[in-house]
Amino acid sequence: MAGKDPHQGTLLGKNTEYVSVYSPSLLCPIPRQQSRRELGINPGALPFRGVDIWTAYEISWLNNDGKPVVAIAEFEVPANSPAIIESKSFKLYLNSFNQTAFSDVQSVSQTLESDLSSAAGATVMVRLKPLESVALEGVGHFTGECIDDEPVKIDCYSPSPDLLALHKPEKIVSESLYSNLLKSNCPVTGQPDWASVFVQYRGAQIDRASLLKYIISFREHQDFHEHCVERMFLEIQERCQPEALTVYARYTRRGGLDINPYRTNGSEGPMDVRLVRQ
Repeated sequence: MAGKDPHQGTLLGKNTEYVSVYSPSLLCPIPRQQSRRELGINPGALPFRGVDIWTAYEISWLNNDGKPVVAIAEFEVPANSPAIIESKSFKLYLNSFNQTAFSDVQSVSQTLESDLSSAAGATVMVRLKPLESVALEGVGHFTGECIDDEPVKIDCYSPSPDLLALHKPEKIVSESLYSNLLKSNCPVTGQPDWASVFVQYRGAQIDRASLLKYIISFREHQDFHEHCVERMFLEIQERCQPEALTVYARYTRRGGLDINPYRTNGSEGPMDVRLVRQ
């Protein structure tokens, strides 16, 4: 219906009470097709495959003796799931574990997987990691070349695919490029979302300055992380027509959660890396 708020009935932008007893009803799914429709994406024939990787740094529960247990959790939501999970509801849901007793880590993992899969409409993979093992993994960085030092003049802060250009259309290359200058905004609260974005492609050589200007053009754009990455994938694909393309953004955490969407038409999966701002 025209004029209807797509987030009506969600917890976005509202004052909410934190619940510390297990409450799966707190999870709020949002249909992906709400934003994909604007991009002309056919839900029955996605032009990419991928996953949304969530990291939860604030997750705790009680053991049978009432002693708190803490962990870091990773969740993988497939890109072909009918829904994303609204991040504030995700955070509230995780907080509902705080005063809930579980017999073991496996019970927590199974509960998370069941609830999140039900909300997303597809199987969500869950990994609970002890803090010690995550500390050993350390902080990494994207492979490839950073394009942030390209000399560019910026005057566009809303997504503009017309900024994209080829450098040498006749030259076929395989490149991995990244930028730490991606910023978008929450579509309801307007809060800033900061990210690094990785673009890997094979095809006619893309002008790096034009790619950087395009990435920066998202600076005032309001949309969810997942849909920003899908827009980037589609617009780079349409304007530059690479033979193969991957777009992978790793956003900084907000409310103890980070979201890292990965979209590709290739065969590889996302690199397992935690960036310095995460």
